[in-house]
This record gives sequence, structure tokens and C-alpha cells, in this order.
Amino acid sequence: MPTETGYDPTLGNKFIFVTGGVMSGLGKGITAASTGRLLANAGFDVTAVKIDPYLNVDAGTMNPFQHGEVYVLKDGAEVDLDLGNYERFLGVDMTADHNVTTGKVYREVIERERAGDYLGKTVQIIPHVTDDIKRRIREAAEGTDVCIVEVGGTVGDIEGMPYLEALRQFAHEEDEEDMLLTHVTLVPYSKNGEQKTKPTQHSVKELRSIGLQPDVLVGRCDDKLDPETKEKIALFCDVPTDAVFSNPDVEDIYHVPLVVEEEGLDQYVMDELGIADRALPASERDNDWRELVTRETTGEVEVALVGKYGLEDAYISIHESLKHAGLDQRVDVNTTWIHSEDVAEGDLGALRDVDGVVIPGGFGSRGTEGKIEAIRYARENGVPLLGLCLGFQLSVVEYARNVLGLEGAHSAELDEDTPHPVIDLLPEQYDLEDLGGTMRLGAHETEIEPDTLAADLYGADACTERHRHRYEVNPEYIDQLEDANLMFSGTAGNRMEILELPDHPFFFGTQFHPEFRSRPGRPSPPFVGLVEAIVAAEQEVSA
Repeated sequence: MPTETGYDPTLGNKFIFVTGGVMSGLGKGITAASTGRLLANAGFDVTAVKIDPYLNVDAGTMNPFQHGEVYVLKDGAEVDLDLGNYERFLGVDMTADHNVTTGKVYREVIERERAGDYLGKTVQIIPHVTDDIKRRIREAAEGTDVCIVEVGGTVGDIEGMPYLEALRQFAHEEDEEDMLLTHVTLVPYSKNGEQKTKPTQHSVKELRSIGLQPDVLVGRCDDKLDPETKEKIALFCDVPTDAVFSNPDVEDIYHVPLVVEEEGLDQYVMDELGIADRALPASERDNDWRELVTRETTGEVEVALVGKYGLEDAYISIHESLKHAGLDQRVDVNTTWIHSEDVAEGDLGALRDVDGVVIPGGFGSRGTEGKIEAIRYARENGVPLLGLCLGFQLSVVEYARNVLGLEGAHSAELDEDTPHPVIDLLPEQYDLEDLGGTMRLGAHETEIEPDTLAADLYGADACTERHRHRYEVNPEYIDQLEDANLMFSGTAGNRMEILELPDHPFFFGTQFHPEFRSRPGRPSPPFVGLVEAIVAAEQEVSA
């Protein structure tokens, strides 16, 4: 019988490997996460592993403009943004073990070679690297029914070859019913509107050339695949027609599980893995997801995201958190990206057209003056504002400059010569040399002052949220700031974690990143507070 967590130890580990073809950014991660959501609805304990073939040990030192958001897990691991999608879709908390990178694998193999663990053998990609890849996958899957493994990149990339070879070996080592290979490809349209299958054929040919035969093919297309298209793909790729599924474009990624469920992908997967008879009856399956994401809204609000990275993926968790808060408040949240450098040059026009402002995290001095001006505008004009990490710190800087009158106040990170370093380096960071994985990272508890906005939002006297920073509010300036009515309502020892302005409709900042714990159906309290304040302000105007 399944345990209380849903895990059934008699089932054994089942693996679904997901690869992508034709081009990157197709949405294989969302396809994989949607499959996992449906299996979880059916009563199975599901986890996921994201394989990133890059040589970085983790994503922590990557530029968000090039790679997208750096997502932080509860154990402090800095990982690919796809792990965020898996946590949001599956409703689970993952760890560093669920992200496999070439940097991690090679470092482990080389360290073992230096320690003499290979007993004089010549260390090679096969078997030493591939064995370590398989070990990591199996260890991450322990204690779960189904492990979904997404192989990043595109089939044919040189960086991904060791992982595909590991998958080929995996297929020989596991029972046939314990492993399923899903391949996601692009099905484009020709000029005359015909769905073209040739890219899919070539992609599968590439897979087969290295010994991998896909069990399931998912076609990404503007619309559902025509029956003739499915039959042609099945014929030329040597899979049953029933194993070809559509994943068309949708307005919201949270609708993808509903679309692939209608296609029958979850039932086919369960049949092929031999677990269909263990699934909950349809009438007993969790239907909360469908009810949540199809919930009718009663209006819409406009929120400005003032940042410097002109790439939506750089702020994906913030976008999703606003969406979750909108679902909770039954409003559509339209997010407008505003370049902070434009605001720095005096262009405040876009800010006048929004109902609320979010100041996200970030690193480096570029764009910070624009963020400070946006904070000032929101504070002086009663516009609801949420500052996150750097946004929290710059709210302190803005207050110090424009309320306390501390000319030149700044963060020591951004201006080493500032006469008033109201934000300064964490004491434990002084002697560090390496940049990777050395910030204050992961889940830390914050104590919340009673009778504050923070206490109302969290409904508790403490919260645990994820961090990623090297700098903090300088203790030497706290008394001055508080005497001027800026309240630090959340602390961790002598560290300031939450700020709020009591006489403002909603002026709230967090040193942590609450967006990393927001989920559909479990929205982040600060984001709910922001949207709630916007809705209340609109209702007051309407009245």
C-alpha cells in the first residue's frame, strides 16, 4: 500500500526521460512538468531531475540576460529556472541533487581520480562519466514513484552526448516497463499552412543514430496536430500513432496539463509504465489544479516590473508569483516591464500608467539609479510597491537619501566610496575569494513583529523564505531609519529582513526572495498583499 506521502515502495522507481529536438526553448520542461502534474493528480509521488550540459557547476555565476533567472532551492542550490517550474507544477521542494550539470559530474570524477578511487584505471567518458550520471539520477529518484528527467539542450549538441549515452545504457539496465523516453520536437507550418514533419523526422533520426528510440513524441505547434500529421510522424519515426501527442500554444502555461490530459498523454504514459492499475480512479483524482487555473476573474490590474534585463525569463518567478496572487484575488495581473535605465533618465511616464510597482533583485550598478527613482515615485505618490532583495536594499537607500537627507547614501556594493553605506557587506563575506555558491543562500527563518503588515500577510510570528545576497542593512543606520518612520518588521538576529512604511497604502520590502516559494494555490504572502492593496485602492476610487 502507498505510504502517507503517496509513495508506493512496491512499485519500484519509474523513469520518464524527456529530450528535445530541432531547437531549444520549445517547452520540453513545461511538457515534462505537466506530465508530472497529471501523474501527481493520479496519486503518484513524482519528482524531477533537470540535466544541464554546461560546464558550470551551477547557475549561480550566470548572467540572467543570457540564461534566464537563477532559481534558488531551499538548501541554497543555485539552479536552472526549470527547477522553478517543476516546484510550481509538482508542489514539491527540491534540492541540489535534482540538478545535474557537467561541472558537477566532471568535478566528482576528477576528484575521485585524484583520490585514487579508480585503482589505476584510465578514466574515460565511458564508463566513469556515464556511471556518475546514472548514479545521480537514481539517487534523486529514491523514495518516489516516478522520476521525470529532462535533458537540457537539443539532441545533437556535443555537450549533451555523454547524457544521451547514459540514457542508452540506462535503457539496457532497467526493465522495459520502468523507463519511458519522451521526445519533444517542433512541428512548424509551411507558407501554405501545412504542418511539416521533416524537422521531427530528422530529430528522431539523430536520436536513433545513438541508440535511442523514443516511446512518445510530443509535437510543439501553434495548433493541435492534424490526424494526418500524427500518422505521418508515427510512420516515419517508428512509433504507434497513439504515441504521438500535440502540445499546442496556450495563453497560460498552467493550462498545458489540461491540454495534454485531453490528448490522453497521462493515460498513455501510465499504461506504458505499467502503473495504470495503481492510479486513483478518475472520480477520486485531485481536480484542484483545473478549478484553480480556469477560475473566472473579476477584473485586471497593471503592475510595473522595473528591471534592467530585457528578458522575461530573467524574472520568471516574479511573473508567476504575480499570476498566483492574481488567481488568489480573482484578477488578471498584467505585468509591464520598464527598463530602469529609462527611469534614471527621467522617463516616469510608464509609471503613471500602472497600479503597482515591483523592484526585483539584481547585481551590478547598471540601472540602480532608475530603480531608486521608481521607488521614490511609488513612495511619494502612494503607489503600492514591493521591493525584493536588491529592491529592498534600494528602498533603504532611497529613504536614507530623500527622507533622512543623507546625501550620497548608497550600497557599498554599488558605490565603494559612498559617505553613507546604509547597505554594507555581510561580515562573513569579507574573506571569501570564490564567487560561486558563497552568498547567503537558501532557506532562513525570519522573526516577524506583531501588529505589523508583515504579521497580517504571513499570519504568523515567523516565516521561512529563500535568500541570495551578500549585503545587508548596515546596523549603524537602523536607528536613524526607524526614527524617521521606516519600520523593520522582520528580522533574523541583527539582520533586517522585512521593511514597511506604516503610513503608505503598501510599501513593503523583503531581503529574501518570496517569489521562489510561491505556488499556484499557495501564493506568496507579499505578492498577495501587493495585489490586494491594488484591488482595494481601485475599489476605493470606484466607490
